[in-house]
Amino acid sequence: MVKKDAGHRRLSATLCGKSSERGSMINLHFDSQAPPILPQPNQRNRLLDKWLSNHDTEAPVSSNQPSLRLPFQRWFKFKEAFSPQFILDCVQSLERAPHTCLDPFGGSGTTGLTCQFLGIRPTTIEVNPFLCDLISAKLSRYDLQALQRDYLRVLAVSRAVSVKTATLLAGSPETLVEPGRDGRWIFSRDAAKHILSLRTAIDHVATDANRSLLRVALGSILVGLSNVVVNGKGRRYRDGWETRQKTGPDVDVAFRSAFLEIYTDLARFSERPMMDFVLHRGDSRQLIGESEGVDMVIFSPPYPNSFDYTDIYNLELWLLGYLRSRTDNTVLRNQTVRSHVQIKRDFSAAELDSAELRRVYRALCRRRSELWDHDIAEMVRAYFGDMAMILQQIRTKLRFGGRAFLAVGNSKYAGVVIDTAKILAELAPSVGLKCVSTSPIRSMRASAQQGGREELNESLIVFSR
Repeated sequence: MVKKDAGHRRLSATLCGKSSERGSMINLHFDSQAPPILPQPNQRNRLLDKWLSNHDTEAPVSSNQPSLRLPFQRWFKFKEAFSPQFILDCVQSLERAPHTCLDPFGGSGTTGLTCQFLGIRPTTIEVNPFLCDLISAKLSRYDLQALQRDYLRVLAVSRAVSVKTATLLAGSPETLVEPGRDGRWIFSRDAAKHILSLRTAIDHVATDANRSLLRVALGSILVGLSNVVVNGKGRRYRDGWETRQKTGPDVDVAFRSAFLEIYTDLARFSERPMMDFVLHRGDSRQLIGESEGVDMVIFSPPYPNSFDYTDIYNLELWLLGYLRSRTDNTVLRNQTVRSHVQIKRDFSAAELDSAELRRVYRALCRRRSELWDHDIAEMVRAYFGDMAMILQQIRTKLRFGGRAFLAVGNSKYAGVVIDTAKILAELAPSVGLKCVSTSPIRSMRASAQQGGREELNESLIVFSR
């Protein structure tokens, strides 16, 4: 049985209608003939327990930290995610077992993967093309012998193919490959050439699922082969990177290791229930409407923290060929929720029915001279305009009796706290949803400019039709 920390117990109690913070009892009304809910943790199927056996029980379930060592999850170190236990808690809180689930911000695919283990058919929407391949790689069926043959063929082709780095990376940032700019570069010339040789060989793999998986294996090693480290706020050069350059043989060793890890997980869990899945690639603001009706929705949208999350994946996006020009990069950024100001875009939004949002917007406007970007106030208002649009579409896809679970986070600008959960709860009635409960999950640190203290709540909101 999985041990639960205090934060986990608080979340579980909240989901079951016993919020220890601010919620009241949740009255769920379901058909008496509905199928029973999932079994308790100690009755779960053998494969699910096996998958979660290395789950870190000390970290918050709203973070991906507990899952970094789990099979499938370890394929790519994705920090902006919740753990599988978060999904299990949401499902367990329902009075009848769901058959379908939607995640409109798929990220690393945790929702879809956990749903597959539970026998729930997942639908996922994701705008980042590399993350789409990561999700597809985790959820697809494989002929392991054919996958092994494709891997060996990629190795052989990569040794024989001749690539021109300057041609394949013609539209990329100058600092990507040696000699870079101003004496700085992210990849040595030799490492980049080997990476691009593998990429070219992978592009010729005929089977879609195998091609996506091999591309993920290559993407998973890029940061380790580079001269930088990547975190939630961007990139910085490693100490002493000038004397620690990775070479072609380092690329080959890392790729073999990554593939072996992936292949081991697939073989070890070859008996897991492979539910059919739907993956929509693109802007969730447009694609939720193309989804079918679902029993539950689980997601964590980008937070209104003015950070463009596509920046975190620049190495994968450029080296693997998802981006080939600045125009491609701008198009991708414009397909994301208006939670950042990295590009100039339309921040207009209709008046929304939230007293808290109006108060926050006025406060930000009064302090505009203190904001690090002139458009922060308009960005915040536009963000909630996008979220209102998303919630409205979710309402049309959520079946009666279903639930939508949102993990959201607050932000702070010039001393003005953006209470995301409160604003979304106020917006719910205007889009046809009922706010069942709102409760804090954990505290996050404010930015260094705001003091760096743990004072920004991350919250769970539960909606119903």
